[in-house]
Amino acid sequence: MAFRTFRFLGLLALAIAFGSWLVPQGLLAQVGNNAVNGGGANGGAANGGVNGGGQNGQNNNNNNNNNGGGGGGGRPIAGVEIDATGVLRMKVVDDPTGRLLRDVVMAARAKLAPEMVKASERRYVSLNRLEASIRERLAKNQGASEEMKYLAGLTRLEYVFYLPESKDIVIAGPAEGFALDPAGRAIGITTGRSVLELQDLIVALRAFPPGRQGANVISVSIDPTQDGLARMQDFLASLTGITPGDAQFIAAGLQNSLGMQTVSIQGVSPRTHFAQVLVEADYRMKLIGIGLEIPPAPIASYVSRASPSSVSKNAMERWFFVPNYECVRVAADGRAMQLVGDGVKLIGANERVNADGKRIKSGGINKASQAFCQQFTAQYPTLAKRSPVYAQMRNLIDMTVAAAWIQQQNFFDQAGWKMDLLRDEASLPVETHNTPKQVETAVNVVWKGNTLMTPIGGGVSIEPRDAFSPGNLLADDKNVLQAAKDKVSVKGVAPGWWWWD
Repeated sequence: MAFRTFRFLGLLALAIAFGSWLVPQGLLAQVGNNAVNGGGANGGAANGGVNGGGQNGQNNNNNNNNNGGGGGGGRPIAGVEIDATGVLRMKVVDDPTGRLLRDVVMAARAKLAPEMVKASERRYVSLNRLEASIRERLAKNQGASEEMKYLAGLTRLEYVFYLPESKDIVIAGPAEGFALDPAGRAIGITTGRSVLELQDLIVALRAFPPGRQGANVISVSIDPTQDGLARMQDFLASLTGITPGDAQFIAAGLQNSLGMQTVSIQGVSPRTHFAQVLVEADYRMKLIGIGLEIPPAPIASYVSRASPSSVSKNAMERWFFVPNYECVRVAADGRAMQLVGDGVKLIGANERVNADGKRIKSGGINKASQAFCQQFTAQYPTLAKRSPVYAQMRNLIDMTVAAAWIQQQNFFDQAGWKMDLLRDEASLPVETHNTPKQVETAVNVVWKGNTLMTPIGGGVSIEPRDAFSPGNLLADDKNVLQAAKDKVSVKGVAPGWWWWD
């Protein structure tokens, strides 16, 4: 094939999602934060929507040391792991027949008490009683029980109730027996849904504790550095006369020039499981968007939608997970709150990138990005059922909104609950994980028309108090929530017991 002169056409990116450099010559260079090849046909891109370009095995897998992806021929992604230096990498578990999972579920059924194994449409957990029970166990040098660590098997937090007669602050939702899957995630043994964890609830409550304002925003972002973006522009500007045979060289040059990307966490301790889940969900969303992980739901990747002709020069598209803030229904007496819907949206925003790598706001609209966000949001319930990290993130958002509601309604003072133990890191440590600091940039090259596109960057931003603004709050018009609250009672619950159906 004859050489052509390289011509830079533009950049389309997501600051913490993805971007695309446009170059003639029929190449698509997908830049993620760590390539995870889902095993597409002939070694092609993982997402079937990208395969329409006829890539025929042109993937650059020089960074696919994690070969996962959750798709045809690949090993399932189990999650992420963070080493002692703070570098995040994918983690995979081989269980092709499901035997490992069946074994742990059977073992859990045999181990758990019968009342815990039984699925419940609505299980109630008193937070202040839970703390008192943990305190009693700590006094005996026993530590929190498994039932405490996994909040009696709750798979969703759907309600918050305050019971003035007994001064209990109660959360409630569906529950079932639980087990740790082969990757170490807590799942329900009946439905396989992710189970809420005490360590995450503690983080949410500490973000909105009694006696002080608490966090305004909880956020995670993964970003290329300004220097890395500038070096990438310099590298692309240096290319001339490229051919499809230069794919490996271009991929390596993009990876080297961008270097490590930076993880930023605000509002919660970065050394928590809570933070790690947010980082993983953000990271995995990027891989889906750029076609490097096959989602277990019908979501077409962003790169499969993007048209080179629609890309504005130096445009940068940012993607964020945010709560669906129209998710809170409140009873007339203010003592009951219900979380409705699936609670998570993916949204986009626009930026531009200067030659020096700086990002500034832009007012453009990218229809491919918009369509990806809309489909991702619509398919989020299915995705959460089949990929536990997204259910975990939804649960974190629910716990955060619930904690903010408890604080805003002053339930702490009404209950006389100072939360002394749950907020004490020395007595009940949850900051026990390595801090995620960096992720490696990886490049996967496939064919797409006459264009070389290099996606990069994503994020999570939670501002729970926005759910309580007058425009977002949902009214309990038929008093269904109020009636549900009025039926909640601790009568018949054994003294010192902290959960009941």
